[in-house]
Amino acid sequence: MKWRDGLLVLGLGAAMVAAQVWLDQSRGSLTAGDPSLYLWTGTQVKRMVPGFESLFADIYWLRTVQYFGGQRAFAQNQRFELLYPLIDITITLDPRLEIAYRYGATFLAEPRPVGAGEAEKGIAILERGVAALPDNWRLRQDLGFLTYLFLHDAERAARILDEAADKPGAPYWLRTLAADLLVKGGERQAARRMWRQMYEQAEEGIIKENARRQLRQLDALEGADALTALVAELTRRTGRKPASLADLEASGLAKGALVDPSGTPYEYDSTTGKVRVSQRSVLWRP
Repeated sequence: MKWRDGLLVLGLGAAMVAAQVWLDQSRGSLTAGDPSLYLWTGTQVKRMVPGFESLFADIYWLRTVQYFGGQRAFAQNQRFELLYPLIDITITLDPRLEIAYRYGATFLAEPRPVGAGEAEKGIAILERGVAALPDNWRLRQDLGFLTYLFLHDAERAARILDEAADKPGAPYWLRTLAADLLVKGGERQAARRMWRQMYEQAEEGIIKENARRQLRQLDALEGADALTALVAELTRRTGRKPASLADLEASGLAKGALVDPSGTPYEYDSTTGKVRVSQRSVLWRP
């Protein structure tokens, strides 16, 4: 049986290579980075490859990941205009390819330079996934998360998470988190719980890396808020705002270095008494 399995793997590998060559020939000289790809849609490609939709979905998903990674790592002027068309082709060819919905939505929704900065398109991809895989609680969870984190619609996000909690195998905390979103003033805590869940669920890769960065950004914001509170306390004691964070450090109220989790010093506005994450920091967000 082992030698048959080996032959099957080799056969599938050869088939993928042949399919790639055939597709490239049928498309002329177009590549994943060619704007002419806009001329192609999932429906067009699907008509060309009857019976091989899943195979070509895998090929297009590999192209999507290569395109996204290439833009992030190597492009001086990042252009993600082909990202949505590539994802659309992939999930049109194979509507059950869960990874394309989850990763594709993250690629689209994350603000630049991390992602394409198109949250609405990312959410639209997840909505298609929910329609194609109605019993998949993870897709509904991600849809709820992105709706809250990028559209800031707590009521809609809570409703989606509540629906996800009803699906087979869904964790109990989804319903609790849905309720948390509706609690006034709990936005940052709710966001932390969402990113923590994403981090713990994800395998090593882009989604886990992104969740880790988001958690560090929350840590940076909370550090800035804590220092602002110390500035207010020092102002109350002395009757005047400190001229700099060095004055706050000299007072003995602040413990430890006055830097964010990336090691970048916080910025201080002596007029307002507010401490903020520096725009020079990798953890700064608009």
